[in-house]
Amino acid sequence: MLRDITLGQYYRTESIIHRLDPRVKIVGTFVFLIAIFMVNNALGYVIAGLFLAMNIKLSNVPVKFIFRGMKSIFFLLMISVLFNLFLTPGDPIITIWKIKITDEGLKLAVKMAIRLVFLITGSSLMTLTTTPNNLTDGLESLLNPLKLVHVPVHEISMMMSIALRFIPILLEETDKIMKAQMARCADFETGSIIKRAKNMVPLLVPLFISAFRRAMDLAMAMEARCYRGGEGRTKMKPLIYQKRDRIAYIVLVLFLIICVVIGRMKF
Repeated sequence: MLRDITLGQYYRTESIIHRLDPRVKIVGTFVFLIAIFMVNNALGYVIAGLFLAMNIKLSNVPVKFIFRGMKSIFFLLMISVLFNLFLTPGDPIITIWKIKITDEGLKLAVKMAIRLVFLITGSSLMTLTTTPNNLTDGLESLLNPLKLVHVPVHEISMMMSIALRFIPILLEETDKIMKAQMARCADFETGSIIKRAKNMVPLLVPLFISAFRRAMDLAMAMEARCYRGGEGRTKMKPLIYQKRDRIAYIVLVLFLIICVVIGRMKF
């Protein structure tokens, strides 16, 4: 399961999505997330799905690699579906003892499942097609207006980028620790869910030690290179909008308008 988490990873290939300005991809991700919560009917979800599929096709990232990340959120997805399915009041369509499945609960469960899948897939696509350095530069550029109220934009962007970059590193470290303990007869795969959860506790101490050590090494490396924050720093590759970026913004605006209009329709 640890290898199946794709959020925070970068997939190196050549595509028009990879060449887009990172600011476009960040804005596009937020627009897509807003759009999937604006739509409330089957037609809206179909349009959002087609838009996501078009971007996946243009990114040249294998579909199996992107949807592999769905395995890591399977339990979260099931919990969300079950809670909405059984705890939503309304007109019951199936009654088993004291358990009732309502028409409203069934519809809400399906909608939340689709939204969660779209949310994870869209967010993963942004990180898969954007390097951590470009992601930092894009976030800093978009948050630049906050400097007027003395918000440390560069530092915030750097922290967010490092946090995303550390996700696959920590997952790889966890996998190594698990394999080392399994070689010493540790069992992580058999028994009840509670027993397996207890068996995972010994992983936390070496994982935390490794995370703090990596953080300390990173801090020392940044200090050795005289890093003192974003004040007065220049960019080796400044972000400049190209024609393709402007076209992408137009497509995003049209997509959002379509989703808003369809979301207000009653079928």
